[in-house]
Amino acid sequence: MEAIFLCLIFLVLRVSGLSEGDALIALKSSLVDPKDVLQSWDTSSGNPCIWFHVTCNGNGNVIRVDLGNASLSGHLDSGVGQLTKLEYLGLYSNNISGKIPEELGNLENLMSLDLYFNNLSGTIPGTLGNLQKLRFLRLNNNILMGTIPISLTTVSSLQILDLSNNKLTGDIPVNGSFSLFTPIRFIECDFHFHDDGVG
Repeated sequence: MEAIFLCLIFLVLRVSGLSEGDALIALKSSLVDPKDVLQSWDTSSGNPCIWFHVTCNGNGNVIRVDLGNASLSGHLDSGVGQLTKLEYLGLYSNNISGKIPEELGNLENLMSLDLYFNNLSGTIPGTLGNLQKLRFLRLNNNILMGTIPISLTTVSSLQILDLSNNKLTGDIPVNGSFSLFTPIRFIECDFHFHDDGVG
């Protein structure tokens, strides 16, 4: 009976690892990697925890993906939203384009999201308001458009926010967590401060 129980535990961990590995492979497939920084991301190894630029916790879950300043282009695959134990996602200072996937809102353990200095376009997903552990959100120096999602003001853990140098428009909320931030975090955007009375 004990042997069966141990086998079941191993099977669950194995399936979890494969799911995270598949999510990372999908991300790799969506990116152009001229310097082969993702060369070690290979499903034949069966364990994403040994891949470069990936960090796992003691349970074998991926908690950190750091691909900043890696000369990457392409787009962000929505499968990254399957990395539900992820605490840090860094893809800053690359040439990544396309939209920020709404599925990033599934990363309920995420504490830091760094996508600054890319060519990301479209709107800021309102689903990022689901990230109630998020402390650092840096989306500056992209070409993001539209308004700031009011859902972001509910992220009480937010300490660092930078949305500057985008093409955002509309009102800047000053309630909730946004009351902590100065206008410098929103420079080079076509909007103004407005208290919507929420909070």
